[in-house]
Amino acid sequence: NSLTELCCCLVQEGNNLPVLATIGTVSTQALKKGRKLRCNDKKEYLQIPCRFIAFLVGLIDGDGYIQITKTTKGYIQIKLIICLSLEDISSLEYIYSVLKIGKLQIYKDIQNPICKLVISKTDLQEVIFPLLIHHKIYFLTESRRAQFDLAMLIIKNDLKLFNQISNYNKVPTIFDLPKTASEYLSLAFFKNWLVGFTNAEGSFCIKQNNDACFQLKQRIHVQLFEAFKLLFKTNRNISIEMGKYAQFSVSSKTDIQTVIDFFSFSGLHPLIGLKYIQYLKWITSLQNSYRYKNLNFPS
Repeated sequence: NSLTELCCCLVQEGNNLPVLATIGTVSTQALKKGRKLRCNDKKEYLQIPCRFIAFLVGLIDGDGYIQITKTTKGYIQIKLIICLSLEDISSLEYIYSVLKIGKLQIYKDIQNPICKLVISKTDLQEVIFPLLIHHKIYFLTESRRAQFDLAMLIIKNDLKLFNQISNYNKVPTIFDLPKTASEYLSLAFFKNWLVGFTNAEGSFCIKQNNDACFQLKQRIHVQLFEAFKLLFKTNRNISIEMGKYAQFSVSSKTDIQTVIDFFSFSGLHPLIGLKYIQYLKWITSLQNSYRYKNLNFPS
């Protein structure tokens, strides 16, 4: 089993073994630059709630990526990057406050100011990837899954040079994707993943005709979007744009109540940053709306 082979993440506490085992070999140069995580630090990472990890993975599926690039000297460089509008920097500050790893970077471009949380290969090996494997939480979009699987192949085989990657014809899949919408729904982490994904790819809006609307939009993932329909108990068709983007959208009173119940009354990880503000403004608009004013709202 490739998963077991890669890393037994939770090790019984002994004198010499860390609680959360590092994946692959961390370079001595990286250890000189940063601090080697002590056993107690590893224990702290296991205290991070599962719902935060699931939320984070959903957010990365939308607004993040695992960057695998070639350095000028031909070596492999791996980073995990979450990129947001500079206005939403509080979201990255929150994530950093929980993980306590990575570097916040600000780009004050006049047309498109952005901020990034950049997590190094060492922190991926020591913290992020071991946590995902320990909790069995994984990416659900094709591009993020492909990036994760390739990064794990590189780390597991201790590849150093970029041209070594081409020696591998097939990149093993670490986690099998659900095959049906109902299988997605049965994933223990799916609901909190969806809150994170909504933080990246969702929108709460009021149309010009005063209809409230909740939307999720991304590249086509057929069974994943069918799972959204199951979760929100709706038969609304998924619309396809330009042959490559799928959009889930609901606006009926019944559907909007289901959306409110999900985000406000399900005990899930909350929305954060600008998306949370958008949600609160949306709720206020609904409360002042003739059509939606009698719904059950959070206090």
